Amino acid sequence: MSDIRISFTDKELTPWGGMILMKKLIERSAINDLLHRLHLPKQGSNRGYNPIQLINQFWVSIWSGANRFEHLEVTRQDEVIRKLFGWKSMAGHKAFMRYFGKFSMDQSRAVFDAMYRWFFNQMVFDNYTLDLDSTVMTRYGHQEGAAVGYNPKKRGRPSHHPLMGFVAECRMVVNCWLREGNAYTTKYFKEFLEKTLERMGEKTIGLLRADSGFYDKAIFEHLENRDKPISYIIAAKFYGPIQWAIKRQKHWWRLGEGIEIAETMYQSPSWKQSRRMVIVRQRVKERPKATGKTLRLFDDETIYNEYRYSCFITNLTLPAESVWRLYRHRAEAEQRIKELKYDFAADSFNVHAFAATETTLNFIMMAYNLMSLFRQVILQNPVQPRMKTLRYQLFAIGAYMIKEGNAKVLKLSLAMKKRAWFNGLWDRSNDVSSPYSFST
Repeated sequence: MSDIRISFTDKELTPWGGMILMKKLIERSAINDLLHRLHLPKQGSNRGYNPIQLINQFWVSIWSGANRFEHLEVTRQDEVIRKLFGWKSMAGHKAFMRYFGKFSMDQSRAVFDAMYRWFFNQMVFDNYTLDLDSTVMTRYGHQEGAAVGYNPKKRGRPSHHPLMGFVAECRMVVNCWLREGNAYTTKYFKEFLEKTLERMGEKTIGLLRADSGFYDKAIFEHLENRDKPISYIIAAKFYGPIQWAIKRQKHWWRLGEGIEIAETMYQSPSWKQSRRMVIVRQRVKERPKATGKTLRLFDDETIYNEYRYSCFITNLTLPAESVWRLYRHRAEAEQRIKELKYDFAADSFNVHAFAATETTLNFIMMAYNLMSLFRQVILQNPVQPRMKTLRYQLFAIGAYMIKEGNAKVLKLSLAMKKRAWFNGLWDRSNDVSSPYSFST
């Protein structure tokens, strides 16, 4: 028998003492001042929670690991968090569902237009790289807009198919539109792009990158024929004419062991003009993990099965190798989508109303952007840790609060060897101010 007994204490404790750093970032960024100025939906009752508290508490709960509305209760009974943020009482999960349900689509778009525009106005950079991508969010209930469409992991399941834009240089989301599950990848592309550029204000887009889902004549023409044309690299779909063009290619330049590159001018049968095409092939024998596709039209010829091919359409005039290396960084957008789903539960918070689900999704995007800002201006690690790593290495610190005179003091239970490190982060958080400048 164990000689360990249990007992209880009335001392108010929190497992999330490290969240004080995020409170400081919220204060120093002045994002709550922005929320005060926005036309947020008003509560219909005097007993309703302050909208800014609901938004802040939602973010804190997401950072603490909540991955659905019911899990927002993770902070409700935490008296230390309540006192830390100065809230009179904590909202239950239904309060968030009711409040986000007050947003109409027009209200939601107007609020987030202002929030994203304000956010990126604080960033010191220009000539940015815009990565566009879409993803599938499987639904299991009866949500508005959920429909059966492309869903490789859950075939036949209803889903939503949001379109997302990322700014590579600051590793943040700049736009996110929820779409019906049966929406094709390029649906609303022009409107989405123009709204994204509007949110970036006076900043210039230096390069747009997208995967083969955006391989579309209308997209190429829109990017090329704007008053200010946009440089792009878009992966090609391996239609028959593309495969025949690759087969005809005779001149390849060796880049390394088992990898070669070529370029040509290619004109699809439906295009009015030819466009530059960069082709990369990797020999599977030397590079078994190589990405790309085989040329299925010629599987009777051994040589074509030895390689995996990647193909890009671009209007850049850079060397072919530079085009390929630039495009390879687009994979970071896919990693951000994975983090948004797995660590921020972007695909788990949904309600019946379409506008409410999009509103919730965009508040998650802002939680992600604030965390990205934290990682870059406060942590300043060369390699950015994932949210789940930060959650258990930095934010999950036992703590309690005491009063010393008129001051509140948060007592953190932290190993001696980590205290200097935490004090350094605290000092940086006190120095945070816009405009933000950081290494990309």
